[in-house]
Amino acid sequence: MKHHDLDQLQNLARIDQDFPHQVIPRDQRLRRWTELLEADPQRVLSTLRETEFQPRAVRAALRCDNSAISVAFNDPVLRAAGLENDTYGEAKRFFELSHGQLHKIVCYCHFGTTVSAERTARYIRARHVDRPDGLWARLRAMIVG
Repeated sequence: MKHHDLDQLQNLARIDQDFPHQVIPRDQRLRRWTELLEADPQRVLSTLRETEFQPRAVRAALRCDNSAISVAFNDPVLRAAGLENDTYGEAKRFFELSHGQLHKIVCYCHFGTTVSAERTARYIRARHVDRPDGLWARLRAMIVG
């Protein structure tokens, strides 16, 4: 994938920055991400290095080809919903994840330099998709089943 600055893109195509994004709730965005990863479970994804040690501005700009974030960015549905690029900071914003949550999804210290799409999807689904929201919902799920 070739990346261009916005100024460069203006020369290549007309960009309507006021185009309304399709509103998709957070849980559906995360579910879509897991479905994209599960579509090719054996795909080997690259991880990002040392996200926990980078200054905030550097961490926000981190990206690498063939990461779990780039899988999401390659999806036209998520782009139409407002995913603007495949950087760490944009994934954090778009999927409404904390630094700690996203770190556990994409950082090499949890998986090594590569990880399967299946393992990443399983982690996202278990922690963020199929998990009941809030403390009371989790307690109710534990008690009621």
